[in-house]
Amino acid sequence: MKRALQQIPPEFFGVLKPLAYTRFIYYNIFLKRDTVEQIIWVWNYMKGRRAVFLFGLLLSIITAAIRVINPMLGLRIIDEVIVPGNPEPLIPYLIAMMIVQVSRLVLYYLMIIMMELASTDVMTRIRRDMYETVQWQDFRFLGLFPTGNLMTRMTQDLDRLRHTVAWVTYQFIGAIALFASTFIFYMIINWRLALCLVAVTPFILFISRRFIKKIRPRFMLLRQKLTDLGTAVTENIDGNRVVRAFAREEHEKEKVEKHNAEFRDISCENALIAAKYQPFLETFSQFLMVIMLVAGGYFLIRGWMTPGEYMAFSSLTWALSMPMWMLGPLLADLERYTSAGQMIREVVESPKGISDMSGAVELSQRPSGKIEFRDIKLSINGAHILEDINFTAEAGSTIGILGSTGSGKTSLVNLLTRFYEPDYGAVLLDGEDIRRYTLSSLRRYIGLAMQDVFLFSESVKGNIAYGRPELDEENIIKRAVQADADSFIKEMTSGYDTLVGERGVGISGGQRQRIALARALAIEPAILVLDDTTSAVDSETEQYIQQQLEKLDFPCTKIIIAQRISSFRKANLILVMDKGRIIERGTHYELLAAKGFYYKIWSLQYNAGLDAMESE
Repeated sequence: MKRALQQIPPEFFGVLKPLAYTRFIYYNIFLKRDTVEQIIWVWNYMKGRRAVFLFGLLLSIITAAIRVINPMLGLRIIDEVIVPGNPEPLIPYLIAMMIVQVSRLVLYYLMIIMMELASTDVMTRIRRDMYETVQWQDFRFLGLFPTGNLMTRMTQDLDRLRHTVAWVTYQFIGAIALFASTFIFYMIINWRLALCLVAVTPFILFISRRFIKKIRPRFMLLRQKLTDLGTAVTENIDGNRVVRAFAREEHEKEKVEKHNAEFRDISCENALIAAKYQPFLETFSQFLMVIMLVAGGYFLIRGWMTPGEYMAFSSLTWALSMPMWMLGPLLADLERYTSAGQMIREVVESPKGISDMSGAVELSQRPSGKIEFRDIKLSINGAHILEDINFTAEAGSTIGILGSTGSGKTSLVNLLTRFYEPDYGAVLLDGEDIRRYTLSSLRRYIGLAMQDVFLFSESVKGNIAYGRPELDEENIIKRAVQADADSFIKEMTSGYDTLVGERGVGISGGQRQRIALARALAIEPAILVLDDTTSAVDSETEQYIQQQLEKLDFPCTKIIIAQRISSFRKANLILVMDKGRIIERGTHYELLAAKGFYYKIWSLQYNAGLDAMESE
């Protein structure tokens, strides 16, 4: 080897000087800054697995470099065994070739295991962070990222990232190592022929540059079309009942087909672009064989190389051509990875809408339940939702809230649970700003039952005990009785063990609301918020539930939002809201006497007038 290096003329080393700029050239020709940022971002997630990942890359380099050993041994067999007719070294050479091959296979499989471990761990960590980010976001975030959009990012985009870390990375590094080791081997044997073979490299780099420049924006567009398709399908499934109720199956089918066709068209266009450039890459890479036959044959005839060296060159021609041929697909995979990485980072790096304030403390003991809204102002997306909200609910009292649709009733209670943060003012619990407490400890003492009920795909018993998984069956039944749910639950196929379909499919709206009320009561909250919880039940059931709420076996401040005055006529304080403001307040009789908005609603609901008011 030393002798071969000495034969290389000094001027050749001038050829290597431009390689000092390889990083700069590659960065500007192939990799965008976004791609480099994605790589660094993923590297940060590899903490604890970096050694495994780097070891896997090292093994990929070693397995690629090992490939040149057998051609070197083949060279020896031809020049030292076959040509001189000396069979003595043949067996040792053959044994050595077998050892090399077996060693390479062992290292290859070990490398696959290392890369899979690293990629799976990265994917798990990122998915965990994505899920936690979504869990702690406010409603504004969920408005920007629909369910289908998030599902696509947490499944297909993450799988693309894992594929890149596990496969594309080692293929890319392995291809470079294979090309470099082969080139070095060639230079040692015959540097003139080596330079002839790599003469086509600039053409391949030029074509690759054109290809990646063309395909780069297409992958981001393709990714957007996939997201649109996922969102459309998810919305169709979630709103299946509405679609069927309005006989809009054909409309939804056409909408999904439109997104599906757009995704197909972009995919086909990308495939056509690849089909346009890939033949050129393959042609130039295969042109190496022609150079080998012509230049190598000429060198062999002139005696500038031995038959063994010619065989070694011929057997490794693929090791130069394959990395060049793979350059296009590998760069395309990196672009897909960049698009997917950007989508994932949009979620993971989204600023938390609402989180624990610095120095927030645990609400260690059960609060008495006194609530105060002080000078509250709230706007969402530039629209004023609440303005100058001031009221106090004493511990154990009942507050009724009435108002037209869009008056801000639900937004008001969303401030109490910190689903939104006020632009101005504060919400106080037992005289302390609720932002002083951690979100988890605050919400632990607030029972929430909404009109739009969500039930999980598990047993009725599991849904009721969702907030307190340790709750025994006796207490589960007790809360179901208070919510007037026990009677219909017992009539179900398996009683409390009956599995509820996704989102409560299979039971009526009123039954879902009563299960949701039982779920809110099961945590024995200090504050119970009922947002139109009895809107889907009959008057008799509503009256029964009110009686049960009046005699709860735990102290509780109740906030009842309803359109029916009967839901809170015995409340200690009734708030009437309109356009984000409290326009009336007082008890049932005080508001009737004022003959304002509340009186008009009462008159419409009971078809009554002054005589009926006096009879009360």
